[in-house]
Amino acid sequence: MNLEHIVLILQMSIGPVIVISGAGLLLLSMTNRFGRVVDRMRILADTLRSGARHDSDRIRKELRILLRRARLLRIAIAFAASSALAAALLVIVLFICVLLQIEAAVLLVIIMFMLCMGLMIVSLGFLIADINASLAALTVEMEVAPRGE
Repeated sequence: MNLEHIVLILQMSIGPVIVISGAGLLLLSMTNRFGRVVDRMRILADTLRSGARHDSDRIRKELRILLRRARLLRIAIAFAASSALAAALLVIVLFICVLLQIEAAVLLVIIMFMLCMGLMIVSLGFLIADINASLAALTVEMEVAPRGE
């Protein structure tokens, strides 16, 4: 193994490493959203337990929406993390293929990269669903806002 082979391996692994970096940023964003949803659920649950009877129906409705959002985000996080994991495995497969000079593994590399992208696409789909659900929660919250504001 010479320096040219190592440079070739590093060049081939740039794409999957960028996927890992992008997935990491998405995971950061999604886990922040998840934390905010959980915090809001705890506040509303405490309000409900404290005996706020006049708003209990609205609070329950908002809690149901927040629970749906938490589930959507959990799924989105799982798919984004799986995408990053698949990309990391792809880098390892690339190194092994070049080190052992396995030409037949090109199809495996292509499939693994498509898997990385597919998992990321699914993750983003669930993130978009969460964003839409957050608008539903906002609508419920705005039902009690005074008119004219």
